[in-house]
Amino acid sequence: MPTPGAIGPIAGRRVLITGATNGIGLAAAVELGRRGARLVLVGRSAERLAEARAQVAATGAAVEVEACDFAELASIRALGQRLRDGGAPIDVLLNNAGAMHQTRKHTADGFEMTFGVNHLGYVATTLALLPLLRAAPAARVVNVASDAHRMGQLDLDDLQAANKAYSAWGVYGTSKLCNILFTRTLAGRLQGTAITANSLHPGVVATGFGRNDPGFFARLAGWVGGLLLSPERGAATSVHLCASPEVDGVTGRYFARCREVSPRKPAQDDAAAEALWARSAAMLGLPADGLPLF
Repeated sequence: MPTPGAIGPIAGRRVLITGATNGIGLAAAVELGRRGARLVLVGRSAERLAEARAQVAATGAAVEVEACDFAELASIRALGQRLRDGGAPIDVLLNNAGAMHQTRKHTADGFEMTFGVNHLGYVATTLALLPLLRAAPAARVVNVASDAHRMGQLDLDDLQAANKAYSAWGVYGTSKLCNILFTRTLAGRLQGTAITANSLHPGVVATGFGRNDPGFFARLAGWVGGLLLSPERGAATSVHLCASPEVDGVTGRYFARCREVSPRKPAQDDAAAEALWARSAAMLGLPADGLPLF
């Protein structure tokens, strides 16, 4: 049931947020909680999940927590299985968990870490939860991408930058380009269903993101002239896409500052998006056709 004082059409709807223990994810959870959403917060640390749960519950929202390491496919599969076993529909999936590393690292499954978490993590999580999204009356998938996609280059023969010198910004930009392309293909494959999929640029936000890169914020501040958004302002477009009736039925689009904008041309290449889908499915051990599930 909606909480007392619930605001708008998100009231009473079940929203799952990945990377929900700090930054944009936590700020979005708090705001959606204020509006009466029922939250499922997903993160790696049990301690930080407990802290986030208390903060979001203070809004009066109903809150569940789930542990998951998005650098480990087995953990994503286990999350999907637990939630599917529970059976409760998911009205909104906000894919927000992300990473950026100064040096090359690898996931538990051997993928380059930034690509593995930022792109394959979104794909694996979305497909694992698809039955619960289908079970909702009108579900939304919201993927946090970035205008850093403008620095990315899609090399389908070297998606993990194995054949070039490692660049933290380069692999991050490519992972965000992949987020937008994945969203376009997902939206197309979900045509005729009640599920929409959109991606967004949150702005350049002062959060704990990039804390594993000591020079991250120094370079970031130089890039944007020293202007960083608060997590609350950075979460605004995520909240808009999760909750606003203005985007009912809107799918396959890219947003910034709560408005639809155009990503760069490589992010609008549907042939590349389909090829990326096929390569990603192969990496995850899934069939390329249709909408496979774990």
